[in-house]
Amino acid sequence: MNFKSKFPRELLNEIKWRLYDLSNCVIYFTSRGSPNDVAIVKGDQIIKIDNFLVLEGTPFETYIPYHRIVKIEYCGETIFEKAKHELK
Repeated sequence: MNFKSKFPRELLNEIKWRLYDLSNCVIYFTSRGSPNDVAIVKGDQIIKIDNFLVLEGTPFETYIPYHRIVKIEYCGETIFEKAKHELK
């Protein structure tokens, strides 16, 4: 699958509006306290793609800044992976 976008917000919007299929996405994002400090959500948990990625939650929605997204998979294929910066 070829995607025009290279950034998380634009990729997710491209999938939403061109393919109409966020349910086949898996999003990995930095979340302190999660195993390896990374949480995983499925695309069908996305409520809104706006200034933040808004996920359904109980009792409140979760707002994820796009800079915390480290990886996006679509249909099992990695379509975005954040470059790892090594500190010296």
